[in-house]
Amino acid sequence: MTKGKTTREPFLGAVFLILAAAFFGEMKVTPFNNSFRFSLGSAVFFFGLISFTTISPIFIGVCTGFFVTGFRIALDMLTGETFAGSLPVHLPAAFYYMSFALLAKIINFRRYMDWPIRAGFLGAALDFTSNAVELAFRHFFGEPFALTYQNVAMMMLFGILRSFSVIGLYNIFMIRHLRAIGEARQQELERLVMINTGLYEETFYLQKSIAYMEEITRKSYDLYSLLLEGKKADPHSALVIAEHIHEVKKDAQRIFSGLSKLIGQEPLRRRLPISELCGMVMRANEKFAELLGKKIRFTHACRVDLSTDHVYALLSVLNNLVANAVEAIPSAGTIHLQTELKQSDLVFEVTDSGTGIAKEDADWIFHPGFTTKYDPHGNPSTGIGLTHARDIVQSLQGQIRLVSSRPGQTIFRLSIPTGQLLRKEERK
Repeated sequence: MTKGKTTREPFLGAVFLILAAAFFGEMKVTPFNNSFRFSLGSAVFFFGLISFTTISPIFIGVCTGFFVTGFRIALDMLTGETFAGSLPVHLPAAFYYMSFALLAKIINFRRYMDWPIRAGFLGAALDFTSNAVELAFRHFFGEPFALTYQNVAMMMLFGILRSFSVIGLYNIFMIRHLRAIGEARQQELERLVMINTGLYEETFYLQKSIAYMEEITRKSYDLYSLLLEGKKADPHSALVIAEHIHEVKKDAQRIFSGLSKLIGQEPLRRRLPISELCGMVMRANEKFAELLGKKIRFTHACRVDLSTDHVYALLSVLNNLVANAVEAIPSAGTIHLQTELKQSDLVFEVTDSGTGIAKEDADWIFHPGFTTKYDPHGNPSTGIGLTHARDIVQSLQGQIRLVSSRPGQTIFRLSIPTGQLLRKEERK
């Protein structure tokens, strides 16, 4: 299937180019008071010649030349002209296209497309030479032509205009194409970074779980020792619990090691500007809001010219705050992310127009397990999102707090010493 498609594309491109050259060839001017013309067909042919890189220039030049000749003869015959009378008038045009294609093939014109100015002048030279070939054949077929400085200058002028117009149009299309490729690659990079952010969260909690399991193992063993001193409970059951927890701890360590190696892959660990990181957070949560069917206007302002290696940590915290803001807005509203330097700290402020946080809940929002979110079945959320964000911030010697909250405006402020952000992230 792929091979057939690859074979058809050059053929369809050639057919399109031939038809377009013939059609636009009738948009013309005849400055020399004879049948010689300057037309858009030449520009279309030139554009196709440099665009369809899989098509042989000589093949397309010969096909275009004879088709254009036949097309013009057919139009003449529709108006009452004879074939014998029309052939010598239009046949020289075929030599224009063939000579243009032959010269382009000889000098390998396509290799000059990386230098637009050089390609423009070179294309003008090809156009001028091909027009001269056509005029020579017209003279051979008995069509008069006066070779004057004015005529030569006009041929050079039209050659330059057509060539630079074609080169300019080609570069416009190429810029648009490269920009589309760049946007696609940027989206892919953001997707990979967001995946790594999720993995970072998993490793963070696995590391905390390992610490907790160490403590549980110790306490379980202490319980086993106490039971040996005379408690009625079966001491061996407590030992079994301790052994099982210890095994879980070992499994968690292995998982943590594997995830740490995955996060440490060089292509995904990159130093990002703070402004670009904030933009990624806002774009990701725009999609989250769309998924929830909410109409939220996202804005952000970053007055910081600073880059950091702590990409995943900051993404985790900021995504948590902004995602909470999205969920706090019932159906429509605004979210603004402000970033600035204050003395030696980098300060982020997330402001939303949601329902706000009740005063009695404000002191508990960073406590593990506290939540005001419930699913449609009445099951509560885990309540560890803000706890997780706080722990990450504290690991960077920063602070996160609720500045103010009322219906219509809630502000969270996150401040981190710039020295911590400039320090390279430790690899475990």
